[in-house]
Amino acid sequence: MRRDFRLPEEDEAFLNALGLRWETIKVAGVGWLLIHEYSLPSGYCCQTATLAIRIEAAYPPGKLDMGYFFPPLARADGKPINGLTPFQIEGKTFQQWSRHYDWLPEEHSLVTHLGCVEHWLNSELQKR
Repeated sequence: MRRDFRLPEEDEAFLNALGLRWETIKVAGVGWLLIHEYSLPSGYCCQTATLAIRIEAAYPPGKLDMGYFFPPLARADGKPINGLTPFQIEGKTFQQWSRHYDWLPEEHSLVTHLGCVEHWLNSELQKR
């Protein structure tokens, strides 16, 4: 796994403690965290995907925002998911989930951001 840049020690420890396969890459000067084989809730087209998170140079305390999935996700029931756009990372078309929240530098981190990603995934399946 590539480590083009380091995450804060507590973020790396968290990812490692969960047993996740992850790497950090730089694409055109932009940092990305790629979490491979990220488990998805039942109800999507696949069981796992690569989750990409853009890591701004100012992180931390700068914010994390959105999530990007490869392969693109679809609901197993065929219902649409709103707020999606294609986004290229290293020649692969990821699916950008435009989901945002108020980032509080003193409270938020990669740990809380991944909690938000899980919430977005689960909430999407509750929509009718």
